[in-house]
Amino acid sequence: MSGENPIATAIGALVAAGELAGAATVVWQAGEVVQVDTVGWRDVEARLPIERDTLFRIASMTKPITSTAALMLFEEGRFALDDPITRWAPEFAEMRVLRSPTGPLDQTDPARRPITFADLLTHRAGLTYSDLQQGPIADAYAEALGGQIDSAVAPDDWIARLAALPLIDQPGAAFHYGHSTDLLGLLIARMEDAPLGDVLERRIFAPLGMNDTGFTVAQEKRGRRAGLYGFDEAGRLTTLQTVPGGHALRERPEEMAYVSGGQGLWSTLDDFLVFARLFVEGGTVAGVRLLRPETLALMTSNCLTGNQRATSELFGLSLFARGHGFGMGVAVVMEPDRADPLRCGGGVGSVGWPGAYGGWWQADPNDASVLVFLAHNMVDLTQLTQGIGLGAWEAITQFQALGSALLR
Repeated sequence: MSGENPIATAIGALVAAGELAGAATVVWQAGEVVQVDTVGWRDVEARLPIERDTLFRIASMTKPITSTAALMLFEEGRFALDDPITRWAPEFAEMRVLRSPTGPLDQTDPARRPITFADLLTHRAGLTYSDLQQGPIADAYAEALGGQIDSAVAPDDWIARLAALPLIDQPGAAFHYGHSTDLLGLLIARMEDAPLGDVLERRIFAPLGMNDTGFTVAQEKRGRRAGLYGFDEAGRLTTLQTVPGGHALRERPEEMAYVSGGQGLWSTLDDFLVFARLFVEGGTVAGVRLLRPETLALMTSNCLTGNQRATSELFGLSLFARGHGFGMGVAVVMEPDRADPLRCGGGVGSVGWPGAYGGWWQADPNDASVLVFLAHNMVDLTQLTQGIGLGAWEAITQFQALGSALLR
């Protein structure tokens, strides 16, 4: 643990209570690291501490990275936002839409228009995750696509299987969180005729010096990984062999071709900080430009209609009805006094998007600040309904408040 300070003390109390194995945090502003804290354990049993270079699964914090890569291709004229994805994925040429999201799979209507790239970037394609649905479509997704992060289904087959399933809503109609960014990542790979991991390395990771970020962890770096920590049936902190739902394997097979552009990356505190600075430095980081200012402005502006904000939900909770909107791969603060910090805080135009395994960040261009929190807190939906595994979200809430208080 770092020296005595409110952030370390708050997170340390949750670690001591068995609510969290450990966490790494950084507060950055205007070119300077204001504070770094590493609290608790990357390996509880071996008493190996969280360190600044500890590797974490960042889950859905992957989505903004894949979305950035897509927008780099957009800037190059490889596609227009309103272009149908069928140029690169003809499998989606004749989509059907369920009459009811929980209804029989054979009760469908034709899609009124094709899915576009804008639909994928804003989660309005009518795609979902199996874990978020009830009814036959949930089982159909799970059976067709395999694990959400580590799937044995090859990329082209994955695209074909997803296209063979009905959509849960008309393209463009509403925000539905799901496999949109995974599909976007595989389309990027088709455009570039290279695996998505190679594309991200060439376009983002190598230019920014993100040397520890990728879909796999090299053998020589595995000792730096945080353990996969969750909770047993009694709510006690425990080591997991796989992530909840079997969505990721403890060790990813070398021959596995599918990668999840929506949630598959590993990263470190400093690597993700470098990426997040993109949003407060006008599309550049330390002189390396990834996006033009006008593209960044497009990405970080709310794209949802008023009705789409009002009806967006996740696990029955409203996402964007107040405080936030959604841009392209990121939540956007619209009403700071009403914004739930678990999405992201900050002033108008601040962005962020958390990860299901305990990762969180926000970037605020108003004061050129970035806050990043990384942890492994792997709980399933049943446990959450029982109040198990909420310690990470308490830690994030406290970090967001205490970290923001350090900013000038």
